Amino acid sequence: MDQVIEFATNHYILSAVFAGLVIALIYSFFASALSPLKEITTHEATLLINKQDAVVLDVRPAAEFKKGHILGSKQVKSELLTKGDFTSLEKHKGTPIIVVCNMGMTAKRTASQMLKAGFENVTVLKGGISAWQGANLPTAK
Repeated sequence: MDQVIEFATNHYILSAVFAGLVIALIYSFFASALSPLKEITTHEATLLINKQDAVVLDVRPAAEFKKGHILGSKQVKSELLTKGDFTSLEKHKGTPIIVVCNMGMTAKRTASQMLKAGFENVTVLKGGISAWQGANLPTAK
């Protein structure tokens, strides 16, 4: 223990960086665990689609959507997403919705907006369309 204290006093910058990384790691773990927004794997997504008729919402630009998308997915224009306008999806408020983007980051923002707008069962595909294609699951063009 004395050596740890001596190291920390002699190398305070390294100690501060280490402490910051530990705090960031703990925060990210608890933030994702306590978040109402859940990420699902490709396997979980296929189960939702096949057993619960989940709606797949693709938030990528139209050009990327045309290159390849999950079968039966709906593409929403980015102008509507930035406004938070989900009126075209009102009839799906009670059904499971899987939000998909390229890697899963943009989808989180959209899914959070949807949860605030009153949608009950919104999830994000972990890894996005890249994970879907990486698992060799079917896409349409």
